[in-house]
Amino acid sequence: MSLSIRNQIAGTVTAVTPGEVMATVKARLVGGQDITAAITLEAVKELGLAEGSSIKTLVKSTEVSLATGPVQGLSIRNQIPGTVTDVATGGAMASVKVSVEGGELTAAITADAVADLKLAAGSSVVALIKSTEISLAAV
Repeated sequence: MSLSIRNQIAGTVTAVTPGEVMATVKARLVGGQDITAAITLEAVKELGLAEGSSIKTLVKSTEVSLATGPVQGLSIRNQIPGTVTDVATGGAMASVKVSVEGGELTAAITADAVADLKLAAGSSVVALIKSTEISLAAV
């Protein structure tokens, strides 16, 4: 199946914490980063997710924010360090490619944010992704 979602990184489930309707799924990505996804309990069951399951994380580029360093005092748990490899800026928006251990992420952010953060190839950044914005696929 082909998808328009460019951000796809493989990993392995390390824990599943079920709730009444939603569950948190913790996984270790191929680059060694730990992430948390909040998905429906129904999806956990349908995908057969359990500790040790192979998964692929899927994140739309519009759901990836960038910071110039680790951020504390923030509810966003997923903070993945990386290096900017490319910036394509248009009139209002920009596409920023970030090399991370085990893959690449693309962030769609405003051109103003690129300028304010002084982002360019070689810049160190941290990709911030809310757990509710991560989808999982069983592989």
